[in-house]
Amino acid sequence: MELRNMQDMVEDFKNKYEEEINRRTGAENEFVVLKKDVDGAYMNKIELASKSDSLNDEIEFLKALFEMELSQMQQQVSDTSVVLSMDNNRNLDLNSIIAEVKAQYEDIANRSRTEAESWYQTKYEELQVTAGRHGDDLRSIKTEIAEFNRIIQRLRGEIEAVKKQVANCQAAIGEAEGRGEMALKDAKQKLSELEEGLQRSKQELARQLKEYQELMNVKLSLDIEIATYRKLLEGEECRLQEGIGNVSYSVVSSTTTSGYGAGSGLVVGGGFGGGSAGGHGAGFGVGIGGGGGGGYGISCGSNYGGSGFGSGFSSGGGSSFSSGGGRHSSGGGGGSSVKIVSKTSTSRKTAY
Repeated sequence: MELRNMQDMVEDFKNKYEEEINRRTGAENEFVVLKKDVDGAYMNKIELASKSDSLNDEIEFLKALFEMELSQMQQQVSDTSVVLSMDNNRNLDLNSIIAEVKAQYEDIANRSRTEAESWYQTKYEELQVTAGRHGDDLRSIKTEIAEFNRIIQRLRGEIEAVKKQVANCQAAIGEAEGRGEMALKDAKQKLSELEEGLQRSKQELARQLKEYQELMNVKLSLDIEIATYRKLLEGEECRLQEGIGNVSYSVVSSTTTSGYGAGSGLVVGGGFGGGSAGGHGAGFGVGIGGGGGGGYGISCGSNYGGSGFGSGFSSGGGSSFSSGGGRHSSGGGGGSSVKIVSKTSTSRKTAY
């Protein structure tokens, strides 16, 4: 989660950095345009200044020219000698004529001077207005340039700060990735250890189950052997306690099952008889056989004289066990059946 937040923060800083770069590029382009405008305005100012100087020179030249022409005209007027053929009969006022001509020339000179001064004043005012306007434009452009310089400096500072933040974020991301890799490595190692422990536990469980099966097989075999000897003893006790007579009986016992089974078989037969001559014979035999489930067989027989006694007992069963793959199953079955048939007969012969 922290890594995702850091990545989002880095993306935000990258976007801000790109936006600031775009703004800086736009500001630089605008600065270039304004610089061109300033250069154009400065060139216009220089051109206007040169025009103003040329106009001032022209005005001075015209003033000098007008003054020269005026002096020449005054000199011509003063140096002019007029030869008049006058009628002596008329009285001419030369002074008034000269004054009139002088007044006319002075009027012409004054009008020319006034027109020149008014034209000069008009041009001078126009140049002052133009220079003032360009001066205002130049001051505003200088103000804008200074403002853009401040903005550029501020953006450079912000860009440096963003670069430092990006470097710190990248370092934090690298550190977080290193911690994540170490944690993942530790987790994998712990997982492998747990898997090894689980495998050892499974093997131990299989071994214990095998030992348990073997113990159960031994127990069942011992139980069967004990039951066999108990039946033998009970049969002998019954045979000894029974009297002489014809007795016939049969017993069918129950069947049993168990999770782990073993099987055995037992057959016992015997006979007893007596007579006047007397005779006795006995025989006993035991046989044991084992297989997958185990089996036992016992047989016994005896006879005495003309009588016989027989009995039989048998049992059988089997067992199975399997385990593996982290799971085990067991099952088995066993069964035993007992059938005892005994018959006793006696015969006596008495001689008097």
